[in-house]
Amino acid sequence: MTKETWLVTGGAGFIGSNFVRWALERRPKVRIVVLDKLTYAGSLENLRDLPSPERFEFIRGDIARIEDVRQVFEAHRPDRILNFAAESHVDRSIDGPRAFIDTNIGGTFELLEAARCHFATLSETDKAKFRFLHVSTDEVYGSLGAEGYFTEETAYAPNSPYSASKASADLLVRAYHHTYQLPTITTNCSNNYGPLQFPEKLIPLMVLNALEGKPLPIYGDGGNIRDWIYVEDHCAGIVAALDGGRPGEQYAFGGGCELSNLDVVDGICDALEDLRPATDNDALKRQGLVDYRELKSFVDDRPGHDRRYAIDASKAKQELDWAPQFEFKTAVAETIAWYLDHEDWRAAIQARSDSRSRQGLTTAEAAASNRSAQSPGKE
Repeated sequence: MTKETWLVTGGAGFIGSNFVRWALERRPKVRIVVLDKLTYAGSLENLRDLPSPERFEFIRGDIARIEDVRQVFEAHRPDRILNFAAESHVDRSIDGPRAFIDTNIGGTFELLEAARCHFATLSETDKAKFRFLHVSTDEVYGSLGAEGYFTEETAYAPNSPYSASKASADLLVRAYHHTYQLPTITTNCSNNYGPLQFPEKLIPLMVLNALEGKPLPIYGDGGNIRDWIYVEDHCAGIVAALDGGRPGEQYAFGGGCELSNLDVVDGICDALEDLRPATDNDALKRQGLVDYRELKSFVDDRPGHDRRYAIDASKAKQELDWAPQFEFKTAVAETIAWYLDHEDWRAAIQARSDSRSRQGLTTAEAAASNRSAQSPGKE
C-alpha cells in the first residue's frame, strides 16, 4: 500500500503531538515523520504509546538549522508539510524574544526554502497533492474591543514579541505562495486546551497548582477574554484545510467559546471539585481550605496584555465543512481527568524544568511576583 509521508515539525509539543495521534488513528495510509528540537516544552513523553507506531518516525532536529531541514527532506521526501514548530509562550517572549525570532521566523524561512527546492523536483501529479500548511495563531490580529470578531481579512496588529514573530512567519508563507507558487495554507486558531499541554499554560497550570494547594494566580482583574477550542477540534480543522483548503488561503478556527480568565479558573475549580473534592485534598486541608476557589489570587497583569480575542470561523465552516464538536464544560473536565490519570507524565514533565514560575516581568516585578505566587502563561 502506497503511503503519503507527512512531515510534522514540532510534533513533540502540545498541539503537534495531539495532531500526530489524531492522524495516525484516522489516516491509515499516512506515514508521519516528526522533526522536533525537544526544547523545554517538547518531550518524547508526549509521543509515548502512539497508535500504529510502525507508521511513525522521530527525528531530533532544529527547523532553524539548514542542515537538519535539508537532511529530513532528502531522506523522506515529504508529500505534505505541517509546521507546528514554534516558541509559543507570550511571557517568555517578553523576557527573551531572540528565540522567538530564530525559531518562528528563521525556522519558517528554512522550511519554506527547503520546501520550494523540493517542490521543484516533483512530478506534476505529486505537485498537485503537495501542501505546506503553516499553523499560526489568532494573536497576530492584536486585541479586540468588546464587540466584533477576527476573520481571515482582519489586519495584523501583533502586540507581543511572540505574536509579532508569528505574524512575520505568516507573511513569509504568504510570500512564498505568491512569489514561487508554493501551495501553502495558513491556519490561525484560538486558544487550545486538552491533554499533554505544558504546565506553563493557563489550564494545566491551574489544575496542578490546585492539586498541590498552591495559589491560582490570575492576571489583572481576570477579565481578559479568549475563545477556547479543544485541541481535537483544532486537529480536525487542520486536516480539513490540508485536504480541502485552497492554496494561498488562510483559515481561522475558533471554538465559539468566549470565556474570561476568571471564568476559566472558576470552571476548573468546579470540575476539580467533582473529580477530586477539596475536602479530600490533603494540601488544602493543611491550610484549612474547603474550596478550590479559595486558592484564587490576583497578580500584576502582563505587560501589553490583549483584552479580548474571538474568531469568526464562517469561512472554515463554509469551505471546509468544519465546525467544533466539543463543548467546553465537558471537554475541560475530560482534560482535567487526563491530568489526574497521568501522574507519570506530570512528574516527568515537571522534572525537566521550572515550568510554573512567572515570566514576562521586569527583574524587580519578577522577584516580587515569584515570592508570592506562580503565574499563568499564554491563556
